[in-house]
Amino acid sequence: MEVRDNAVAYLLKSVPAPAPAAAPPQQARKRTAPRTVGTRVSGQPAFVLHSYPYKETSLIVELLTRDFGRVALIAKGAKRPHSQLRGVLQTFQPLSTGWTGKNELRTLTDADWVGGLLPLEKTALLCGFYLNELLVKLLARDDAHPALFDHYVSTLNQLAHNEPPPIVLRKFETALLKETGVAADLTRCADTRGKVKAAVQYVVDPERGPRPARDDDTAPRVAGKTLLDMQREEYTDPATQAQSKQLMRFLLAHQLNGAPLNTRQILIDLMQL
Repeated sequence: MEVRDNAVAYLLKSVPAPAPAAAPPQQARKRTAPRTVGTRVSGQPAFVLHSYPYKETSLIVELLTRDFGRVALIAKGAKRPHSQLRGVLQTFQPLSTGWTGKNELRTLTDADWVGGLLPLEKTALLCGFYLNELLVKLLARDDAHPALFDHYVSTLNQLAHNEPPPIVLRKFETALLKETGVAADLTRCADTRGKVKAAVQYVVDPERGPRPARDDDTAPRVAGKTLLDMQREEYTDPATQAQSKQLMRFLLAHQLNGAPLNTRQILIDLMQL
C-alpha cells in the first residue's frame, strides 16, 4: 500500500533520543524508556492524541511519540488566532516535534507538519479517535514503545485506505496489550503451558492467559482456533472475527477497570465493531 510521499518512512525510522554518556555494560542491557526530563528534544516523530485548554491562550497537548511514548506538553499561545501551532496540532497528522523542560509537564517548542498520510474520513475517523482514546487511557506517560508507534502509523494508513475497520482494530488492540506487557500469551494454555488446541473451547484469564472453559465460566468462550488465528493476524474466518471482538472487549474492560470507552460505544452503535 502506497502513501503520497516518503513521510511514513520518516515516521517509522528510529530517531535517537538525547542521552547522557553510555551506561556501563550491565546497565546498557536493561530495557528502559528514554526520559526527557532536563533535556531538550527536537525532530521527534509524533501524533496528537488529545488536547485541552490551558489558561486563556494555551493548550495542554498529549502526544504519542516514537522514542518517548506518551508525553504531555504545554503549547503556549496555541489558541491565539495567528499562532503557527493553531493549525498544526491536529489529530492524525504526522508531526516533527520538539520540547524542553524538567517536569512531567514540559513546554512544546516546535511542531511541524510532515505530511504523507491520507486523511481519515467518516467511520475511519471515528476509529482513529477510538485508537487515541485507548492510548490515552492505557499508556503510561514517558514509557517508550517504538513498535507500537509504528503499528499506530500502519493502522492509520490502513484505515485511510478503507481496509475493514473491525479487523484493523482487532490487530491494533492485540498489539497494544502485548506491547504494554499486560497480555498473556494467547497461544499457551495457562494450566498445562502447552500449545492451545484448535478444537478446544477456552476462556482467557486476563492475568494468566487461556484455559479450558468450564460450565460455570462467565467470561467469553473462544475456540483455540480463534486464539491461533489472532496470533497469526488471520481474520478471514467469521467465527474468529466474532469471538475476537468479544474477547478484546473483555480484556480491555479488565485493563480499564471497567471505565467506559466513549468512542467504542459509538462504534458499537454504528457498526457493531
